Amino acid sequence: MKLRLALLTLAITLPAFTADFLTSGVDAARTGWLKDDNTISKANAGKIKLLWKAKLPSKPREMHNLFSPLVIQDLKTPTGIHEVAIVAGVSDELWGLDAKDGKILWYKKFTLEGLTGQGPQSGILCPGGQTAVPTIQKLADGGDKLWALGGDGRLWQLDPATGAELAPPEKFAPPAGKAYSLNISGDSVITVQAQGCGGATYQVDAFNMKTRRTSALYPGGGGLWARRGVMVDPEGRIYGGTGDGPYDAEHNQIGTALIQAKLDTAGQLQMPSWFAPPNANYMYKHDLDMNVAPMALDYKGRKFAIGTSKECRIWLLDRDNFGGGENTKHRAAIDTTGLVCNDRQQFDNAGVWGSPATYINPKGEAWVYLPFWGPKSVTFNPPLTYKPAPVMGGVGAFTINQVAGKWKLTPRWLSEDMNLAEEVLVGNGVVFTYGSGENAEQSAVDRAWDQAPVQGNRIAKSTYATLYALDADTGKTLWSSGKEITSWNHFSGITVANGRVYLGTFDGTMWCYGIEK
Repeated sequence: MKLRLALLTLAITLPAFTADFLTSGVDAARTGWLKDDNTISKANAGKIKLLWKAKLPSKPREMHNLFSPLVIQDLKTPTGIHEVAIVAGVSDELWGLDAKDGKILWYKKFTLEGLTGQGPQSGILCPGGQTAVPTIQKLADGGDKLWALGGDGRLWQLDPATGAELAPPEKFAPPAGKAYSLNISGDSVITVQAQGCGGATYQVDAFNMKTRRTSALYPGGGGLWARRGVMVDPEGRIYGGTGDGPYDAEHNQIGTALIQAKLDTAGQLQMPSWFAPPNANYMYKHDLDMNVAPMALDYKGRKFAIGTSKECRIWLLDRDNFGGGENTKHRAAIDTTGLVCNDRQQFDNAGVWGSPATYINPKGEAWVYLPFWGPKSVTFNPPLTYKPAPVMGGVGAFTINQVAGKWKLTPRWLSEDMNLAEEVLVGNGVVFTYGSGENAEQSAVDRAWDQAPVQGNRIAKSTYATLYALDADTGKTLWSSGKEITSWNHFSGITVANGRVYLGTFDGTMWCYGIEK
């Protein structure tokens, strides 16, 4: 009896698995899959509460301010061993926060070269400043290195425990451009630039850590949003999307497509293949960009890539035969869903803007979770749905199944309504997402010829963000933050690590929810 009691006590006191969050989307494959974090479960998600909030002195630029933090454990800092949440601000600043209580452990302000003040700012598309979420590299000696990209295009190497510089900043990307989340492939740091900010065309950039040289790839196209930047698969291949450009492969214009790139032995970026949807030029004319990084998932012997766009459908692709190659003129997908949302094919305030997630659950089922803006499509009616039905946005879920010998994306559930559903993360049977609360209207309101134009103010019309925890199998809401968060969020994201859920808002506040330990 004493032995059984001792074993029971041991089982109760064993700690949950702990996990770092080192890059956008959790991993280089941008899956959003929290593989090693089991602190929050279906059983206790309803007990999530606000643990702390920290107001940081970060000044917004246009609608941007704080980005989702990176989290790393057991760092030796001047004040002891801490779990550190590293927050990037568009103001070219970084903060290292104590994940336990939100107190500032260190602070770093980038110096800028070749730019005056905070650098140029040319409207909502080009806010200037630091727009790329940093990434943390695990070093061979057991140490860690933080890579961050300043608004002047220089790449910084910092100690994540202190913010101290590990090397002088290196020239990497065009100054005053608009870079997206950093990723790592082998010995190279990867980012993507878009929207012509700072005069830079659409390009994928790779900085070789050993040679300190940069390679750039220009597939065509101009604007896209590149949420989570680019994806790097387990084989080191690089994937991203293009937009705002025609598709004309004969004239090397891969303007509305998903591209596959790789670094050759000389460290130069090459583009071995791509996938252009059959209606690519329709999408171009309607401004339906590929605006989130695709995801990589290995499942039952297949190497899948999973992509989407503002059009609001999902493509299931073969990474080893991306787009079908020359045999299909790079236009073939394994499977394509119908529209999940955006029946009107709007370029704003509808479609997929936040990053999806994919994972394999304990039953061995492969799932895809798609956040979207606007009403669901009239043709998307999965078996499980919740009220109120999505009008402002929601999350749709699919499984990857073999049907009659062919791989298919099968609709499974649809969440309740969310105010612009954003980035999804998934782990331990729980889907984490949020409604951003921003005003996403970009198009001008039609007025009669003799009426004064209406000047919209997206900032003034934005409201508040709401976090959600959903049952990954059914889509049922297990918990939400309701109206507790008092500001909104534009093009940032969420972070989940070790029982804590982080969200930064426009007013410079980092919110931390979780299970009280």
